[in-house]
Amino acid sequence: MEQEIIKFLNKAFTLAMALIIVIAIYLLGNMFYQFSSLPENAPQDFSVSGEAKAYIKPDVAVFSLGVRTEGFKSADVVSENNRKMNAIIEAIKNEGVDEKDIKTTGYNLYPQYDYTEARGRVFAGYVLDQQVTVKVRNFDKISSVLDKATSSGANTVGDLQFTLDNPETARAEARQNAIKQAKEKAENIAKSSGLKLLKLVNVSESYGGYPMPLYGMGGAVLEKSDSSIAPDIQPGQQEINVTVYLTYRVK
Repeated sequence: MEQEIIKFLNKAFTLAMALIIVIAIYLLGNMFYQFSSLPENAPQDFSVSGEAKAYIKPDVAVFSLGVRTEGFKSADVVSENNRKMNAIIEAIKNEGVDEKDIKTTGYNLYPQYDYTEARGRVFAGYVLDQQVTVKVRNFDKISSVLDKATSSGANTVGDLQFTLDNPETARAEARQNAIKQAKEKAENIAKSSGLKLLKLVNVSESYGGYPMPLYGMGGAVLEKSDSSIAPDIQPGQQEINVTVYLTYRVK
């Protein structure tokens, strides 16, 4: 009985090994066929990049103006704040700022408290902070707009930046130059390496270029109107960077 079991196990082991060998031969043969069926000069993908810059003078100045109003009655605080903000908006409109270029970006009404050892937390009234973002398109008017706003009641000014109203115009110029550079690079590499460019199969891009802040004015609190606070504005140039990636099919 024991010998029969040993014979059976040996036979099963022999069959299993034979099956494994057959499967291995099949897989190796299939892989060899696939590789041998590929042409030696099968097409491959090849990528290059080109980078270009465009310089353009900013055409929009953007900054924020704010009013902070305090009082014991919320209705009085809101009314007084509205009066001040309306006066500010009217003043900057008279300086040529279009209504569509004035946008409310913050309006926060909240209670404030004082703390004393004897009474603990004591209600001290309400505070209303309102912020508007203003776009000025005539740079000769920036200083006068700031001066009129502060003299009309604005007590915070911040984040003066120079930017482009339509940056795509500058990007298009930089993109064209970047594509030209990338094409020339691909042709030179192909010529030097013996590759043949078959066709362009993909194009992608990335770009940079950011508004330029006027440092030193962020969140400034202006206690009173004084024409000397209006800065001498020098917008400089806006730099637009575009990087283009071209992918070619080559062989």
